[in-house]
Amino acid sequence: MSEPASISSGIAARYATAIFEIANESNALDQLADNVNDLSQALADSPDLRDLVSSPVYPRASMRKGIMAVAAQMQLQPSFQNALGLMAEKRRLFALPQLIAHLRAKIAEAKGEVTADVTSATALTEDQASRLAKTLADNIGKQVTLKTTVDESLIGGLVVKVGSKMIDTSVRSKLNALQNAMKEVG
Repeated sequence: MSEPASISSGIAARYATAIFEIANESNALDQLADNVNDLSQALADSPDLRDLVSSPVYPRASMRKGIMAVAAQMQLQPSFQNALGLMAEKRRLFALPQLIAHLRAKIAEAKGEVTADVTSATALTEDQASRLAKTLADNIGKQVTLKTTVDESLIGGLVVKVGSKMIDTSVRSKLNALQNAMKEVG
């Protein structure tokens, strides 16, 4: 990780821990999860919000006023709103995407969930996705949420990443292994 990325990740982790602990003590993790998803969607949908978060041009007061207006409109939890206001005052809104990622990870861990990154050559049907999630859940012992992407260069098969483990059953990797084996022979 580059130094600026690790700095913003560290900042985000501290804010995420505080927000998460307050929500957990208040038994409001489900509401926090909804708030995080809503804020993430707003960040993805609004170029103005992304600009406010990432641009150093805005004065602190304007950043705070803008993010607090967004937070109030979205009816975010008070602790979440306060943290966003503090981040704006300290000029740390640039770490908002990392904050969202850290909060999602903490909420998933608290609920006993894990996310599996699945890359396939073609889009998975609902039946395939549910069977894969069930199989992974049986092997891992936790509820599995799939994050799927399509990469046609795989030709066929899947690449599944869960935590530090990776299972690559793609045709591309098998062809690469065959190619390497052929190089060794000839």
